[in-house]
Amino acid sequence: MAVSGTAPIAPDGTVASPGDVYGQTRRCLGIIARAVADSGLSLENVVRTRSMLTEISQWEAAARAHGEFFAAVRPAGTFIEVKGFINPEWLVEVEADCVGEF
Repeated sequence: MAVSGTAPIAPDGTVASPGDVYGQTRRCLGIIARAVADSGLSLENVVRTRSMLTEISQWEAAARAHGEFFAAVRPAGTFIEVKGFINPEWLVEVEADCVGEF
């Protein structure tokens, strides 16, 4: 299973945590966690994540949020700097790959 292009979109459709890479990463990972659970899997099934940041210098804030979700799992992780996203207020998008039976 792949969860791709998860953006920091709040439940009301606005940008979650404007200007805050940590908060936006937590929101993206929360969306991923829900999608994984809705598929009958758990975060323990995540084997790889890709975090795309508009400012790679903010990787530590994104990594802190990532660690809060995946401390016990430790999936392979990549941080990539990108030029931008569809919404210029988005500072991060996260993708995840999972294995397991659905």
